[in-house]
Amino acid sequence: MTTCIRCILPETFPGITFDQDGVCNFCLAFRGQERLDAERERMREKFEQLVDEVRGLSTYDALMCYSGGKDSSYTLSLLRKQLDLKVLAVTLDNGFIPDQTYINIRKVCDALCVDHLLVKPRFDVLRRIFAAASERTLYPRKTLERASTICTSCIAFVKFGALRLSIEKEIPIVCYGWSPGQAPTVSSVFKHNPAMLRSMQRTLYDPMHEIVGDDIRPYFLEQKHFNDPSKFPHNASPLAFYEYDEDKILEEITPMGWRRPKGLDANSSNCLLNSYANLVHKRQFGFNPYVWEMANMVRTSQVDRRSALDRITSEEESSTLGSVVERLGVTIPLARQEEDPALQADKPG
Repeated sequence: MTTCIRCILPETFPGITFDQDGVCNFCLAFRGQERLDAERERMREKFEQLVDEVRGLSTYDALMCYSGGKDSSYTLSLLRKQLDLKVLAVTLDNGFIPDQTYINIRKVCDALCVDHLLVKPRFDVLRRIFAAASERTLYPRKTLERASTICTSCIAFVKFGALRLSIEKEIPIVCYGWSPGQAPTVSSVFKHNPAMLRSMQRTLYDPMHEIVGDDIRPYFLEQKHFNDPSKFPHNASPLAFYEYDEDKILEEITPMGWRRPKGLDANSSNCLLNSYANLVHKRQFGFNPYVWEMANMVRTSQVDRRSALDRITSEEESSTLGSVVERLGVTIPLARQEEDPALQADKPG
């Protein structure tokens, strides 16, 4: 398989082309580190100005979508220790959180003196959605270039649940621990647009509603949440514009008691379901859903190319896959599913 000689994007990635030297079009379009650094500085200033404007206006200054992973733990520390914000950390329990992640969440929140809320949707609802997501594509192909169908379903619960809570509690900022490869710098701080959010929610909500019906209503925005647009929060991904160094991240969170859970794949530090989600995505589309994130970080020298390749080509732990398959009541796909008409229809013509 042809892979870009600069980043790690493979020939199976949608829309990719290579020049005569083997460099992909995404690398050729990269604007350069100097321009990126200037953009990061601009977004950092924008975020810190926003923080100064909203600090103390509500019970909480920010809601942190806290998975318990290394990046979100570091982001939570940044919000508390560097910016001195009063934060409500919110964790979605998708039914596949390792015991060590629960411990990490408790220790980090205690160390940072942060209030924490655990949201645990009914597992029968999640199971039916995850099982359906393992069998077919539920969302537009463009949505699935950067995350698997299973993870996209899970993150929808996180994002819209956090928005619902922030509106109801009048919390002015919702923060995420996305890595710089996940969160484009140019859109790392913005005010939520209700009309756009309604459209985005519909794209994700409708397919899941067809599977489980009104049981998903408590986790998404309802009409009452759109009645007062002034209550919609800002969205921020601080790691897109603050320094990102994995060694320094571990140096910061390890003294708080954070430890990497066992049984995880190389691309996750908090979720056992991720291994199965990645495998399904690779069999469906021919590429690891983390390849876009890793490629971006290779271009900006935040991860070296060899390490990135190792992560996206590493094998999933069979014991973890077995437990996930058993709990979801599904099977492991044996080959890339190119014969699936739904997948064929999603491919660019």
